[in-house]
Amino acid sequence: MAKKLSGKKVVIIVANEFEDIELLYPILRLSEEGAEIIVVPVKMGLHPRPALEDKPVTGRFGHTVPIPVMSVGRRYTIKEIDEVSADEIDCLLFPGGFSPDALRRHEPTLKLVRECNERGKIIASICHGPWMLASTGLAKGKRVTGFVAVRDDLINAGAEWVDVPAVRDGNIITGRVPDDLPEFCQEIIQALSE
Repeated sequence: MAKKLSGKKVVIIVANEFEDIELLYPILRLSEEGAEIIVVPVKMGLHPRPALEDKPVTGRFGHTVPIPVMSVGRRYTIKEIDEVSADEIDCLLFPGGFSPDALRRHEPTLKLVRECNERGKIIASICHGPWMLASTGLAKGKRVTGFVAVRDDLINAGAEWVDVPAVRDGNIITGRVPDDLPEFCQEIIQALSE
């Protein structure tokens, strides 16, 4: 049986202190539908203790990239930011946590977001992830959601913030909080299936 997202490539970018479930759930849900998942760890941001030299990018609750509970190659692969191109991406996804606060200062990531937008690729972000939209100018004129702590940033960036589980406005998909991951991923699946 053909899967809805066969042949689609989803790139998930994380820095330290990403929201663990907002990385793990999309990997499982989107790969279940046949998407190829690439995780791009960017060594930036606050580091959870212990802050050891050469420690891998680590989530708020201790999951590292590579993810110890998931085999690399089965559900996802790992690449560096300079190994991915907007031309090969169907969806660029940003989990929340404090990862986006670092990524919004990482020029290669910002450049990739802008290039994906120019090509009409799906850009998805959840929780604090919509900070990426504010920092790249993509929030302006868009209807978005996100964690209430980023509401003012999104409004100040010109977005219309709404308190709903997930919303799609053109090629931009946003989700509110971890509990809304099912609705968020369903919006991504729907958009990539069209």
